[in-house]
Amino acid sequence: MPLHSRMLVGFVFGLVAGLLVHWLAPGAPWVEWLTTYVTQPAGQIFLRLLFMLVIPLLFSALVMGVSEMGDIRALGRVGWKTLAYTVVVSAIAVGIGLALVNLIRPGDGIDPAVARQLLADGADRAQAIVSGNASQAQGLSMVVQIVPDNVIRAAASNDILAVMFFAVLFGVGMVLTPTAGAGRLREAIEGLFDISMTLIDLVIRLAPYAVACLVFNLAAQFGWELLGRLAIYVVVVVTALAIHGIVVYSLAVKVLGGMSPVAFFRASQEAIVLAFSTASSNATLPTALRVADEQLRLPRHVARFVLTVGATANQNGTALFEGVTVLFLAQFFGVDLTIGQQLLVMMVCILGGIGTAGVPAGSLPVVALILGMVGVPPEGIGLILGVDRFLDMCRTTLNVTGDLAAAVVVARGEAA
Repeated sequence: MPLHSRMLVGFVFGLVAGLLVHWLAPGAPWVEWLTTYVTQPAGQIFLRLLFMLVIPLLFSALVMGVSEMGDIRALGRVGWKTLAYTVVVSAIAVGIGLALVNLIRPGDGIDPAVARQLLADGADRAQAIVSGNASQAQGLSMVVQIVPDNVIRAAASNDILAVMFFAVLFGVGMVLTPTAGAGRLREAIEGLFDISMTLIDLVIRLAPYAVACLVFNLAAQFGWELLGRLAIYVVVVVTALAIHGIVVYSLAVKVLGGMSPVAFFRASQEAIVLAFSTASSNATLPTALRVADEQLRLPRHVARFVLTVGATANQNGTALFEGVTVLFLAQFFGVDLTIGQQLLVMMVCILGGIGTAGVPAGSLPVVALILGMVGVPPEGIGLILGVDRFLDMCRTTLNVTGDLAAAVVVARGEAA
């Protein structure tokens, strides 16, 4: 059975088992013991194994992607195509989300009693997110910190944007240094990439079991109740994601990439299933690279560059989610945002989608930041924390699919 089929079986098994446990034994001590000491650690170990290999894989893939282009002009061409695609498609994603949330207005129909309970349940975590934002660099300081003063420290603190900046610069240096020593170093970095992929292939074999554990935890602890309480909000987010994923990506792949959308989605299904299960673009990056190489058969240097950069910088689903959530909470708190304020939200969401960490719940600090900018209480983010894990899985699926679609579009016209 193919890996994506086994992961799907694991997902269904974990979901059904978790829902049954939540229905038959809600709050039972043995359920808490099982999730705390068995399924949650198993799922977290799988994710940590993937995250452990992200930095060496990201560095080697990006360096090789840049150096294999052969000249700076090719790098500039691919880079500008990637940037233009990211900005335009992210703007379309946020536009779809804002249009739906203005049309349906999910924030107007929340039961006040349910809202008070959800806000109380998420108060501690919401406060932690808001407090964490105060200590993070913003504005010009955030741009400055993309340039690392110590790349080892940046890697150790998982500062992905800083590591990416260094990797691109290092790749440019390799292109400009045609010496025997640079050639040997290039072979060593290629070896680092190969070793990282080999280790990740071993880890991915555990994916069906890890997926079952991760989904079981979610279903056993929350069931369907939280989704029901915020049903209209969840439906708006998922509908907007589906429209963007099915319509926009199909058009982009067909018109700009010259590939059949059916063939694209069929080839991408392994990465799509893993993205939904892990809720992490970074954890799915190795699988996406393999899919681009073996299934989509894209030029390796283009796929390495676009997918590695895209795991952090091309997050259409995240940008869409942030826009919908900000307007939803504004409606809930009775804050009427003008067209100008909504355009500001759109711009910040596009930028937020470029810089958001590709890890579970990585977009929540950005949402809290935007809420403060438009006069909505940032602590209101506690209202949606209960359903965020499910929505994170959905938007990560769109992010990863969008990265693969971007690679198809950018690869058209580039030499293999």
